Amino acid sequence: MTSSSSARMQLTLGTGAFSLCFAVFGSLSAMMPILSSQMHLSPAQKSFAVAVPVLLGSIGRIPLGVLTDRLGGRRVFMALMTLLLLPSFLMGDVQDYVHLLAYGFLIGIGLASFSVGVGFVSGWYPPDKQGFALGVYGAGNVGQSLAAFGAPLIAAALGFRWGFWMFGIILAVWLAIFAMIAKDAPSRRPAKSMKETIRPLKDRRSWILSLYYFLTFGGFVAMAIYLPIFLTDMFNLSPQNAGFRTAGFVIIATALRPIGGILADRVGGPRILKWVFPFTAIMAIFMACPLMITFTIGALGAAAAIGLGNGAVFKMVPAYFPQSVGSVTGLVGAAGGLGGFFPPLILGFVQERTGSFLIGFIMLSVFCWICLAVLLAGCKASPVQNPVTQ
Repeated sequence: MTSSSSARMQLTLGTGAFSLCFAVFGSLSAMMPILSSQMHLSPAQKSFAVAVPVLLGSIGRIPLGVLTDRLGGRRVFMALMTLLLLPSFLMGDVQDYVHLLAYGFLIGIGLASFSVGVGFVSGWYPPDKQGFALGVYGAGNVGQSLAAFGAPLIAAALGFRWGFWMFGIILAVWLAIFAMIAKDAPSRRPAKSMKETIRPLKDRRSWILSLYYFLTFGGFVAMAIYLPIFLTDMFNLSPQNAGFRTAGFVIIATALRPIGGILADRVGGPRILKWVFPFTAIMAIFMACPLMITFTIGALGAAAAIGLGNGAVFKMVPAYFPQSVGSVTGLVGAAGGLGGFFPPLILGFVQERTGSFLIGFIMLSVFCWICLAVLLAGCKASPVQNPVTQ
C-alpha cells in the first residue's frame, strides 16, 4: 500500500479538481436569475436551461467511468478539465437562448467529472477507508456553493462575464498543478477488456444503488441548481441573496457527505439510508409549504439528509465492486445526475400550469417512500444476494 502522505496528496488533487469542475458547472444555475432577466425567459425556459447541462453530466459519467478504469484517472481528469475550459469562457459572451442551451450542454461535462475522480481516488485507499476517502472526495460538491455564492457577487463587481470567467481561470491554474503532481495509484491493474469492464453493469446491485443515488445526489443537484430560481420566484429575493442561501444548502449537504461515508464505514450504508429516506420525505412536505420559515427548514433538513445519503451510497460502491469502481460509479453517478435532470423540468412544467411548486414537492416525498420500501425489501434478502447489505 502506498504511503498515507501520497494518498492524501492525490485525494487533495482529485477533490480540488472535482470541486472546480463542479463550480464551473454550478455557475450557470447561479447566474440564471440574471440571465433570465436579460433574456426574459419563461419558467419552462429557465427550467430547461438549467436541466440541459445535467443531461450531458449524467450520461457522460458512464463512458468516463469506463475510460477511468481502462486508462487511469489522471489522464481522463486532465482531458476533461481541458475540455471544460471552452464552455466556461464561451458562456461569458452568451447573447441568446439557443447559445445558452448549447454552451450549457457543454458545461455539463463538469458534472460528469465525479466518476473520474472516484476511480482516481479509490485506488489510493484500502477497503476499510473507502467511505472516508470517497466522502472527502464527494465534498468537492462545495464547488457548487462557491459558484452559487460567488458568481452573482463577482458579476456584480466585475461585470456579467466574470461570473463565468473567474471559475474558468481558477480551473486552468488547477489543471496545471494537477498535470505536474497527480499520479495514478501504483496498484492500478492493467486495462481490462470492454467486456470485463461493463460486466458489473449487469449486476442488479448496481441498479439498486443507482436508484438510491437518483434520489440522494439527484436531489442535491436539482435543489442546488433550482434554489436560486425558487428563492427569486417564490420569495422575490435578489440574485445575491438567493445565491447566499443556496450556498448554505450546498455547504450543509457537502459537509455531511464525508460524515455519511465515515458512518457507513462503521455501521453500513443501509442503516444510514433507513433514516435518510423517510426524513427527506418529511422535509419535502415542509418545502411544499409556501412560507420562508417552512421552506428553509425543509431545504436545510433535506440538505443534511441527502448529504449523509450520498456518502453512504458511495461507500457501498467499492464494497460491492472493488475491481470496477469507475464503471459502476459511472452508472450510479449517471443515475444521480439524471435525478437532477428531470426534477427541474417537472417543476418548471408544474409551476407554469399551476402557479406553484406544490405537486413537485409531493412527488419528491412519494419517491422517498418508494426508495425506503426497496431498501427494506432488500434487507430481507440473504447477505450474498442483497444489494443493500454489507
